[in-house]
Amino acid sequence: MKKAPFIILLVVTFIAEALACYFMLSKIKDIKTDPVKVNECIYSISENYGDTSKYNKQLDYVIIDNDGKLIYKTREGLSESINEAIKTRGLIIDLTVDGEVKGKVIFDYNIGVQLAEFKQNIIIVFIIIGVLQLVIIISWYIYIKRSMITPFAKLSDFAARVAEGNLDLPLKMDKGHVFGAFTESFDLMRSELKKARLAEKKASDDKKEMVAKLSHDIKTPVASIKSTSEIGMAITKEERTREMFGVIDAKTDQIKSLVDNLFTSSVHDITEIDVNPGMQPSDVISGLIRNADYLNRAGAFTIPECNVYFDKLRLQQVFDNIFMNSYKYADTAMLVNAEISGDYLVIRVSDEGPGVKEEELPLLKEKFRRGSNASDKDGAGLGLYLTDYFMEKMDGQLGLKNLDKGLEVSVYIRIA
Repeated sequence: MKKAPFIILLVVTFIAEALACYFMLSKIKDIKTDPVKVNECIYSISENYGDTSKYNKQLDYVIIDNDGKLIYKTREGLSESINEAIKTRGLIIDLTVDGEVKGKVIFDYNIGVQLAEFKQNIIIVFIIIGVLQLVIIISWYIYIKRSMITPFAKLSDFAARVAEGNLDLPLKMDKGHVFGAFTESFDLMRSELKKARLAEKKASDDKKEMVAKLSHDIKTPVASIKSTSEIGMAITKEERTREMFGVIDAKTDQIKSLVDNLFTSSVHDITEIDVNPGMQPSDVISGLIRNADYLNRAGAFTIPECNVYFDKLRLQQVFDNIFMNSYKYADTAMLVNAEISGDYLVIRVSDEGPGVKEEELPLLKEKFRRGSNASDKDGAGLGLYLTDYFMEKMDGQLGLKNLDKGLEVSVYIRIA
């Protein structure tokens, strides 16, 4: 419904109100007694003078004699004298019976009653027209509220939500109001902003993941360089060579510290690391373990033949973290056992170190959590957190268990 009909209806009601007032005011000027009825009453009184039962009583009137005394009246409340009749604009006619004037007949216009009726009628007309106008105005307000005020408020709330960053809640489409054309445009804007934000977030996460991945991959060769320099420094007898190995060892520590800081800051901001598992033969895992065990502390082991479900890159990081932790905190010989248990290929890696407190075992899988015995070792507490995260994404599990001597880490890889 448009606003034009409302305006037309209001104009029509105002015109009707004005016409009604004009008509009623004109009626006041024309208040008079019907002359035909007056003549009929006069004739009836003249013909039946003295027998009031035969008088014509279509109109209200009073009969007085020549001395002004009351002879007859149709009802109470009428003017009973010529002076009163003049005041009320009554009609005064001589009463002639057989050619002789017997008195006066005063026809009362009842101007007070007629004015009261006029007032009542005009009040009724004004009330009806006023109610009609009120209904039109209320209807117009409801229309404006539904088609303009409420939609504008919704658009304002929607804009506020978008400004706050809430891009998930769509704006309800409604083309039936004034802002209907804007509704779709606003929601398209929200959709495009959401796409842009997701793309920006993905690009940012990809960069952070790449930095985290590179920094983590750098740690393994750096650790190999450090261990080689330590061995060279231990076996060489030349002082100059020992100094050079010392420089290499110091620089590897510096590089390791910088890489750890870079890795920690990158992983701290990454909301989700990409993991893409697929079916692969289990003999691939032997190479991953050998790559992680660059100090050759695990000895011989055998991996049962089967097809398993994993991401090669992420599983390599899993074993890298496990062996790196053992090197850092236990620094002992290690043992690798593998078996098929139910739906999983289980690879258990154990050392002969001090282990950790039982109450701390579940906490080691949380981000930035480390055991109480690791306070004198450098680290960020992210290795087992990432390892557990990777195994969950590959539909596997990570288990931690204290042995009588050492700590055992179990990697559950789902059989495909």
